[in-house]
Amino acid sequence: MNEQQQECYILAVETSCDETSVAVVKNGTEVLSNLIASQIETHKAFGGVVPEVASRKHVENITIMLEEAIDQAGIAPEKLSAIAVTEGPGLVGALLVGIMAAKSLAFALEKPLIGTHHIAGHIYANRLVGEIHYPALALVVSGGHTELVLMEQEGSFKLLGRTRDDAVGEAYDKVARALGFPYPGGPHVDKLAMESRTCEGMPRAWLEPDSYDFSFSGLKSAVLNAVNQHRMKGEEGYEAGIARGFQESVIEVVVEKAVRAVKACGAVQLLLCGGVAANRGLRQALTERCEKEQIPLTIPPHRYCTDNAAMIGAAAYLKYKQGSYSGLELKAEASMSLEAWTVR
Repeated sequence: MNEQQQECYILAVETSCDETSVAVVKNGTEVLSNLIASQIETHKAFGGVVPEVASRKHVENITIMLEEAIDQAGIAPEKLSAIAVTEGPGLVGALLVGIMAAKSLAFALEKPLIGTHHIAGHIYANRLVGEIHYPALALVVSGGHTELVLMEQEGSFKLLGRTRDDAVGEAYDKVARALGFPYPGGPHVDKLAMESRTCEGMPRAWLEPDSYDFSFSGLKSAVLNAVNQHRMKGEEGYEAGIARGFQESVIEVVVEKAVRAVKACGAVQLLLCGGVAANRGLRQALTERCEKEQIPLTIPPHRYCTDNAAMIGAAAYLKYKQGSYSGLELKAEASMSLEAWTVR
């Protein structure tokens, strides 16, 4: 590694959904600043993220957050090595706000621009807390993604399985709405499930015997049916048992498929990534199972599980080391392929 790479300061921007975030990351592992402006209170009134509203909030926040992130990092703008930004996947309007801000800054400072994949960011959030050993398997669980990704070497991504319908986070939010919880509903369901002494049986969608794909739409429908049956009978206090039954179903399938994939691929480490990685039930179950199977497991702290720019800086460092930069014609890619982003 040359001297320039030893002192690499990447300013990263993340605006793929409803968090505006700017960070400065040194050498892909050391977070010098990581600012996050959440829009939860704004979108709570609508029961979910409204894309146009999210974009407008990003516009309001991005400029001042760029300034504050650099100030908190304690370095002069000209000392930055590159500007990284999420180019996809995500909401097109939201992505464009971050991309235009990053382009403008890269042009003004005459710094390289690095378009970065959002899921690669979630995966390499693990690099902010420790080493990643290859081959590694990443279990990505978030609001819009549920995937198993094999990494045979640094920056290499091979998709083994994905959700065929709802992602885990989507399923949690829909179940939470059925149980009467406000947006975002995932934490409410997790808390209720962890505290419940009762458990209402729910189905498991294993799909084909050798499949690593996931499906949660049937489970969501089963929850809705159970809620309607309780209400038709005039019963009360059923919410906790349903929440626990739903969560146990999700966790059993996700954990079992992840462990099976680790063994089948010869992975030496399992990485938990994404916003749902903050779920206490999942963290606990996966930790216990990996201890039993003697599988090294890495889980980022909560602040790096949800959308944040530090994870984008960590992933962008892979491209920086290779000198693989983006042009100013960079566009937002709402359905960007992770495998296509592989570092050559």
